[in-house]
Amino acid sequence: MIIPIRCFTCGKVIGNKWEAYIELLRCEYTEGDALDVLGLKRYCCR
Repeated sequence: MIIPIRCFTCGKVIGNKWEAYIELLRCEYTEGDALDVLGLKRYCCR
């Protein structure tokens, strides 16, 4: 899957969080909880 380097709406860098996100999903986190842990709380970045 190709993810954007920056959020299309606000411009926040999100590309560097992909590997950590995948690891959290492997550790039985839900998608929403994993995004919260990574600090992606804005609606546009999720």
